Formats: sequence, C-alpha cells, structure tokens
Amino acid sequence: MQVPSFPYADRLAHRLKTGKPRRYNQCMDKVDLKSLDIDGLVEFMAGLGEPAFRARQLMHWMYEKRAASIDDITVFSKKLRQKLLTGAFISTLKLKDRVLDDDGTEKYLLALEDGLAVECVLIPDEDRLTLCVSSQVGCAQGCVFCKTGTMGMSRDLLAHEIVGQLLAVSGLLRQGRITHIVFMGMGEPLLNLLEVAKAIVGIITGILGMSPRRITVSTCGVVPGILDLPFKAPGVNLAVSLNAASDHVRDS
Repeated sequence: MQVPSFPYADRLAHRLKTGKPRRYNQCMDKVDLKSLDIDGLVEFMAGLGEPAFRARQLMHWMYEKRAASIDDITVFSKKLRQKLLTGAFISTLKLKDRVLDDDGTEKYLLALEDGLAVECVLIPDEDRLTLCVSSQVGCAQGCVFCKTGTMGMSRDLLAHEIVGQLLAVSGLLRQGRITHIVFMGMGEPLLNLLEVAKAIVGIITGILGMSPRRITVSTCGVVPGILDLPFKAPGVNLAVSLNAASDHVRDS
C-alpha cells in the first residue's frame, strides 16, 4: 500500500533487500506480554502461581495506563514485578522520526523490538483525526506506484505491534484523540488478516472502544481476504486501491 516516504526510506528498503542482520533486542528470549491476549495472560500468570485477576490488572496497565515496563506496574508488589522480569517484558514502539507536513499531516517512523521500523501517518480533518497504520514491514505486492513496494517483504506485524502504533501516536498527541483508523500504511493487510483482525478486535473491545464503522481496511485487491474480512472483522469498512479505471492501465 502507498505511504508517504521518509528521508531515509531508501536505506530501510536496502536493508530489507540485502538481508543484513537485524539488531535484536536483548529481551527477545523472554515473553513479550503484549503478544498475549487475555487468555494467554491468565495462563502465563497461573504459571507463576498468580490468580486470574492479575492478568486483567496487567492488561489494564499495559493498554489503559500505558505502562512502558513491568516496573511501571505499581499495583503489583516488588516481589511479583521481579518474578515477571525474569521471564517477560513489555514491548514498546520507540519513535525514530517525526515529520510535520505543510498540510497538517504528521508522519511517524516507529522502531520495533527487532530493529526494523514501520511508518504511520496522522491525518487531521475538521471533525476527525485519522491514523493510517501499517500491517507489514515492507510489502510483497510490488505496486509500482507505491514506495513500500520497492522494499520487498520482510515480515508480518503481530497484532500488538499494530495496536502499538495507535498507542505510540496517541501518547504523542498534544490535544484531541484519534477518531478513525485506516489500514493503508506499509503492507497488504489482507495478507496478514489474522493479526489485523486481532488488532481490530482489541481496538474495538478494549483499547479505545472504537466503533468498527470508524475502521477501514484498504487492499490492492486480495480477493480471498476480501471475502473473509466480514467474518474476521465484522462491521469494518473496506477500501480497494485500483490505481486506475481500467484493467489495461492497472496491469501495465
């Protein structure tokens, strides 16, 4: 999908193409608590001998209070925090670059835990504030009109990395709140539909309580995903990027 370019997008594309080693975070041998849904957190906490309500507290602190580390969860005793730190961590997307355009849009480059990065764009309007999020690092579709298409495909984003874009940008807002979300950043969302759907469910049911009618999934035309989307993420909007009015021009 098309996304506005950053000054060093070419360097990111080169790294994806050449397969240079990624700089993995030292925590990658531990469990990322944000990668677990509520059932997974209940199971994880049970393994530590903790009751189910601790998982709900953990979910609340990660997504509502925006805890950036386990040490930030002050509702837990120091002993429990130390126990968690031995085998788990809380991932956060770190801001690498932020560009403000003349038209008011803001572009963000966010670093993932494995050293790769994704782009998202905040688009203001009179009565709404829309965040354009990425679903993959790079893209395999190769659309010639799209900057991301020149990068090639690195990997799918996990649901919590998609939600992490929303949390990261929300935390940077000086005023207002994000009212709409469009999956129109890096990647083809319908080729990562399972994680995209998980992210959408999380956004609708807990993180922002956003109506599915305020969420749009944009595709270049992945038909199986188009047919499956209403079952995986009911009620969201679908947009198809045709790029031209005729098959002849689209195929050229």
